[in-house]
Amino acid sequence: MFATVPDPIRGGSLTVSSGSPEDPGPLRRAGHRRIVVGITIGVGVVGGEQREGSVEAVTETAADRTALPAAAMRSVTVAEGAAVSVAVLDLGSGHSAVHGTGAFDTASIVKVDILAALLLQAQDAGRRLTAQEKTYATAMIENSDNDSASALWRVIGRAGGLDAANRRLGLTDTAGGEGTLWGLTQTTAADQLTLLRQVFGHGSGSHGSSGLSAASRAYVQGLMGRIAEGQDWGVSAAADGSAWSLKNGWLARSTTGLWDVNSIGRVTSGGTGYLVAALSNGSATKEEGVALVEAAARAAVSAVGTAG
Repeated sequence: MFATVPDPIRGGSLTVSSGSPEDPGPLRRAGHRRIVVGITIGVGVVGGEQREGSVEAVTETAADRTALPAAAMRSVTVAEGAAVSVAVLDLGSGHSAVHGTGAFDTASIVKVDILAALLLQAQDAGRRLTAQEKTYATAMIENSDNDSASALWRVIGRAGGLDAANRRLGLTDTAGGEGTLWGLTQTTAADQLTLLRQVFGHGSGSHGSSGLSAASRAYVQGLMGRIAEGQDWGVSAAADGSAWSLKNGWLARSTTGLWDVNSIGRVTSGGTGYLVAALSNGSATKEEGVALVEAAARAAVSAVGTAG
């Protein structure tokens, strides 16, 4: 089935297939849990129970899902009190995997979600982004500018607008931050993988006419491919060259002094494309958090690539 939808970037219409605000001080954080599960190949997310000091493989009954060995994430060192979760999709084989569950602060990775919500609203209204909105979007994604994010957060209707967009995009475990606190939006690695599927147009995360148009996806991809120098760490560590598009988030919580460090994006390794979302919290320094999400991204890509 095909549908005609407005092009929010250039105007007109497209025919497409239908198939700091980040640290507010002392606040209650919703539902943070440290849960470790095995990586399971297949479409969707497989949950599990926490096992102290080890990662237990989970066996799926579906014929197209095969449990990876528990050793897949053993190379990732997680400091006491820290937590990490990673989700990955092999774009060649279609295999996907998740390690870890529970909610994490988004910090600045929510800026991709904010832009997706803005583009959906523009599509619905049959309009292009304004020059000012484009200026904000560029600064928000390429330079992680917080003032630009706050401006677009207001435009989309804050948490209500984000949550409405996410229902259409297929994100089921993401909730916008209260008031102006977009950086405290809660999400999971699995939901971030769903968002990446929407942005890059792959897999069951694309919801046809309810999702982003081809022009909107291309716009977000272009911005994520031009990240400022010094902000290009994270899932890019799993790439074997410069073929990556990403957005990172980092936030020191005033209540604990510990760091939320996250990274989402598309990378190429061994000639195959991967969508990767790596989320963490509880690191003593930003540098430790960066090392943690990079190690998790490398391990997950290697494991899924080997399984594929």
